[in-house]
Amino acid sequence: MPGVGHVPAAAVGHDGGMRIADFALERYFARWEFSVRHMLCASDVQGMSMSDVLRLADDEARGLWDDLTLGYTESTGHPLLRREIARLYSHIEADDVLVFAGAEEAIFCIANVLLAPGDHAIVTWPGYQSLYEVARATGAEVALHELREESGWAVDLGLLRRQVTPATRLIVVNAPHNPTGMLPDRTTFDGLAEIAAEAGAHLLVDEVYRYLEYDPSGRLPAGADALANGISLGVMSKSFAMAGLRIGWLATRDRDLLARCAAFKDYTSICSSAPSEILALIGLRARDAVLDRSRAIVAANLERLDAFFDGWADRFAWTRPQAGPVGFARLTVPGVSIDDWAAGLVETEGVLLLPGSLFGYGGNHFRLGFGRTDLPAALDRMEAYAGATLR
Repeated sequence: MPGVGHVPAAAVGHDGGMRIADFALERYFARWEFSVRHMLCASDVQGMSMSDVLRLADDEARGLWDDLTLGYTESTGHPLLRREIARLYSHIEADDVLVFAGAEEAIFCIANVLLAPGDHAIVTWPGYQSLYEVARATGAEVALHELREESGWAVDLGLLRRQVTPATRLIVVNAPHNPTGMLPDRTTFDGLAEIAAEAGAHLLVDEVYRYLEYDPSGRLPAGADALANGISLGVMSKSFAMAGLRIGWLATRDRDLLARCAAFKDYTSICSSAPSEILALIGLRARDAVLDRSRAIVAANLERLDAFFDGWADRFAWTRPQAGPVGFARLTVPGVSIDDWAAGLVETEGVLLLPGSLFGYGGNHFRLGFGRTDLPAALDRMEAYAGATLR
């Protein structure tokens, strides 16, 4: 299995200061995302149309939309939007929520507010690069908590305890997990909260796929509800299928931390888009319908993928995800590199996969995304290519 050395560290600038390493996944998507026929590695659910979203609006939200002026918005987020986000949690009020221009901005702010040179953070890996790379760029030491396929991609509480140091200020866990679709069991999650509390560290739970659990009984408490130092990261892009809104948020009962993040945000976006905030409000008020649509797309596509992996068990393998629209599969044909094979697939069939090397992770893994409605066509093209090249 690969070691943490496979992940590039933040580079040192010419002036001796830190700069953030290139975001490998986003550079890859910048090249391919809008030029290929099929994104068979997308991490979101098929985006909703404007007309479908507006049809979900209640009278108040429709009035806000119709009367909207394109001026600046409140830097913390529209009060009604923050109130609606708070309803996603058990112990969170509107004043415990801070709205951002996407989850990426929220990650950037929280890392810079909580971490500095001499501090220590622990982040699950493989994972979304900014969760650890922004932390590194603050000058903090970052320990990657490696998830392993042979363990079902599970969090290892014993390893996590050993990784904690007196300087640990932040523990970051993505659950449900991208790219593996892993969902910790309740005992493991409670152990995470306990370790963070004992360390006096904040626990940041990236839960952008919450509500897409295949078995709703396995849904975990939100990070913001689990402990006083818990932080929930949410976004409209994934489970709520509205990536184009660029609306994300942090929720936490640590209001001092939230105030510091709000002050830092004055140097990033300052405030979010007025139309996006109202559309997000509409989507969250109609979240049952929105989430039912997302779950239906994911469930139908997962059934297709189950058949694929059964039929191609001698050439592909995966640990079946437990939640979300992504999984981390593996090409098992000896002597065939997933990087090379994926390059041929996109050039020949116009189908894009995401090799594990883009996460800094080896082992011939690749991310499959199954939240898009064109998955059947994309999978047919991939099977045709596999039949021609993986004999």
